[in-house]
Amino acid sequence: MSTTTPTLSQADAARMPRQIPFIIGNEGCERFSFYGMRNILVQFLITSLLLQHVAAGAERELAAKDLMHTFMIGVYFFPLLGGYLADRFFGKYSTILWFSLIYCAGQFCLALFVDNRLGFFLGLGLIALGSGGIKPLVASFVGDQFTQANKHLAKIVFDGFYWIINFGSLFASLLMPIFLKNFGARVAFGIPGVLMLIATVVLWLGRRQYVMVPPATTADPDSFYRVVRTALLARRGGEGRPGLIVAILGALAALAALAFAAKLGIVIAICLALVALLAGIGGGAWLQLERARGLHADAAVDGVRSVLRVLVIFALVTPFFSLFDQKASTWVIQGNAMTKPDWFVSSQMQALNPALVMLLIPFNNLVLYPWLRRIGWEATALRRMTAGIAFSGLAWIVIGGIQVVMDGGSPMSIVWQVLPYALLTFGEVLVSATGLEFAYSQAPAAMKGVVMSFWNLTTTIGNLWVLLANFAVRNDAVTDSIASTGFSVTAFQMFFFAAFALIAALAFGLYARSYREVDNYRAA
Repeated sequence: MSTTTPTLSQADAARMPRQIPFIIGNEGCERFSFYGMRNILVQFLITSLLLQHVAAGAERELAAKDLMHTFMIGVYFFPLLGGYLADRFFGKYSTILWFSLIYCAGQFCLALFVDNRLGFFLGLGLIALGSGGIKPLVASFVGDQFTQANKHLAKIVFDGFYWIINFGSLFASLLMPIFLKNFGARVAFGIPGVLMLIATVVLWLGRRQYVMVPPATTADPDSFYRVVRTALLARRGGEGRPGLIVAILGALAALAALAFAAKLGIVIAICLALVALLAGIGGGAWLQLERARGLHADAAVDGVRSVLRVLVIFALVTPFFSLFDQKASTWVIQGNAMTKPDWFVSSQMQALNPALVMLLIPFNNLVLYPWLRRIGWEATALRRMTAGIAFSGLAWIVIGGIQVVMDGGSPMSIVWQVLPYALLTFGEVLVSATGLEFAYSQAPAAMKGVVMSFWNLTTTIGNLWVLLANFAVRNDAVTDSIASTGFSVTAFQMFFFAAFALIAALAFGLYARSYREVDNYRAA
């Protein structure tokens, strides 16, 4: 495999790289595999023997939600490992290929061990490792196929990349609930395993055509981590080290979170510790970053500042993902209690999401954005993301209103979920499709995989907020307080998450006004 970066002729720059279809095809099959198993996971757990030790009803539904969101935390946590291994040792292609094989093993474990807790949860762990390991790399691998000469085609491909994700998700969401209902869990989980195997083969078939950007095999004296370390530890005569104090406080907060693991649960404790550590080190480095100037190249110091600014953007996106991922848990559970045809399964409503994405992406690019541009308003990446977070909040106001009506005893058709799905999906297109390209373009060349890992980490933290909310409602004092509002626990949580997103959208918009975008595509 070549590790060179070929130059582009003028003719080459005008057309799409030939290797792109292999990556897109791989992603379409992989996304069918992932969403095929994820979108039936809560439905399966509620009715399976795996949770028979939990009382049926609300407690089992809450346990199923916790397992699904814990799994999602793992899926979006392991990109840190995949990004690091790709950037420092193996390169993106090899890392994607090997983690894909782990992914395949996990999918087949689900099919083989539908009645065995250890085997099934092992399968979920392997999928989290495999899927998470490749997640930051496929999108950045797409970006590596472009240079400054043909980067104008990259936005089209990133949109197409997101379109094919939803193409796979659409058919998975429609078909897998039917297979689960009519053919059982082994078939329903086995089909995604076959699709993941096909995805791996498709990736392998294009191996001789890819642009392979080699990993940084030698230690970079001006790497992100070295500049941050220098900034935190450097002394200046007559000045204290407030940044180091902030970093130490972050580390102490992380240890405190781990000390409460028995009470909070190990997953929540680890995630809270990670948040505290990242906030402490990042905030501390920001305070003292100029101390690294002169000891490291100016470009490296400026690059670190750029990354830290991007991480603030990422942090403000996390509330969106806490809302978005609950369509596979909270919304499915609500759908179970709604009226619907006998042949219809509530988890099939999730097919609306990818179907709408496939319509909205071309609509936005061909109609909405050009119209906004004509009336004098440029829909920049950060403006789109601000609006997307706000639309997710509106979706949860609607879904909460539906829940209030149901709690009052009035039956509601599952058709009523169409409106919140439409609002949430519009928000997703504005946030997720935009965020993929934004994250790649803002990442310094040596940090593409790791920065994309941090982008994926926003979903881990988003799911952490869900686990914390579920943990809170197990407390009698909390539920008593909620009862005094006149809302059910479910409805109150829905309105809480709506407010969470709207406040985040306001903060995101204010921060975005002062953010300066950079261009970190490869030179032609």
